[in-house]
Amino acid sequence: MPAPDFSVAGQHVLISGGAGGIGTAFATAFRDSGAQVTICDLRPPAKDAGFAFEVIDVRDTTAVEALAARIKTLHVLIHCAGRLIRHEEHKPDVFMDIINIHLVGNMRLATAFRPHLAATKGCLINIGSMYSYFGAAMIPAYASAKTAIIGLTKSLAVAYAEDEIRVNAIAPGWIRTEISRGGREEPAFNEKVMMRLPTKRWSEPEELAGTAVFLASPAARLINGVTIPVDGGYVAS
Repeated sequence: MPAPDFSVAGQHVLISGGAGGIGTAFATAFRDSGAQVTICDLRPPAKDAGFAFEVIDVRDTTAVEALAARIKTLHVLIHCAGRLIRHEEHKPDVFMDIINIHLVGNMRLATAFRPHLAATKGCLINIGSMYSYFGAAMIPAYASAKTAIIGLTKSLAVAYAEDEIRVNAIAPGWIRTEISRGGREEPAFNEKVMMRLPTKRWSEPEELAGTAVFLASPAARLINGVTIPVDGGYVAS
């Protein structure tokens, strides 16, 4: 039998929230692996890294559908856009906004780009979290959305199988990004994480990127409907 094919060269990858953090790390990894990359975000990246860029708010159904109309061919869709607001998510309006971005935004993108992915037999990669598995007193909306991402991933994997679209998710561990700054800089929280985390360090966004590239490659063609923790062993400990 031929060797496994880990190549994503020639694929077109769209990454929401691609202007920073995990999204940028994914975009860079796919670009360096020979893929064409389009990132979309509320604001352009701080510097030009060679990606096509589209302004998009994933809470806006009309805007998402317009973006889908502009993009002709797509092989990989990754929803990285997100935010959290510590100590504020118990407010119903804030709660709904966070859910809208992470969960409903994911569904908007998936629905709009399903025909594109069906045409290429492509894949959707969702982004979960350690809070897909654990409660979060200070950020209940974020944790609820990320828990729901696991169910959405399974459901879309089953629903989209008829189009030969694979749907998987990555659950990042404790990653050094702007969204995690509050936790990193809060001594009690940081100590609690480090006590359980086998690696004893916050990981870099680039350390997640290989999993995304693998999931998009032909080598992962039998992986469907799963959420993969990429967490330095946190869930296992």
